[in-house]
Amino acid sequence: MNFLIENYAVWKALHIIFVVSWFAGLFYMVRLFIYHTEANMRPEDEKRILQEQFDVMQNRLWYIITTPAMILTVVFGTIMLISNPALLKMSWMHIKLTFVAILLVYHFICQGIMNRLKERSSKWKSGHLRIWNEVATLLLVSIVFLVVMQSNLGWLGGVLGFFGVGIALMLGIKLYKKLRKN
Repeated sequence: MNFLIENYAVWKALHIIFVVSWFAGLFYMVRLFIYHTEANMRPEDEKRILQEQFDVMQNRLWYIITTPAMILTVVFGTIMLISNPALLKMSWMHIKLTFVAILLVYHFICQGIMNRLKERSSKWKSGHLRIWNEVATLLLVSIVFLVVMQSNLGWLGGVLGFFGVGIALMLGIKLYKKLRKN
């Protein structure tokens, strides 16, 4: 146990490194989904070549970077909690862990999208994927604000305000698309 406690700063640094890697993978992955989906509108020969290339790119990104980074983020986060159990008594940590659970769900939904794209059975449109990409952004900003602000009451307003802005933006995008079609 002393080894865990004495190396807390190392675990924290590794946790941050893998959080950054995980988010980078998620952000790029959804961009690849968008390009993959838009490739469906290309002529048949071009579409086939692009889809095969996107399958390779997504597979490598997912299994070599994104998923290992997710696993290592959870591993080093867990080590941090074991070496400093007082963190689990703080309300902001409970909220952060809830956001992390939501992020894990997001991760596995992305894996499902990747698999459906590979099977050529995805129902996602590129516009929906662009909005889906913003969910990760909202989670990232919320988690960072929680960790930085911790027990200050201002973090709650910041997180709620950010989600409110995100929802307003999504509704605005839908309204704009509807008006543009008419």
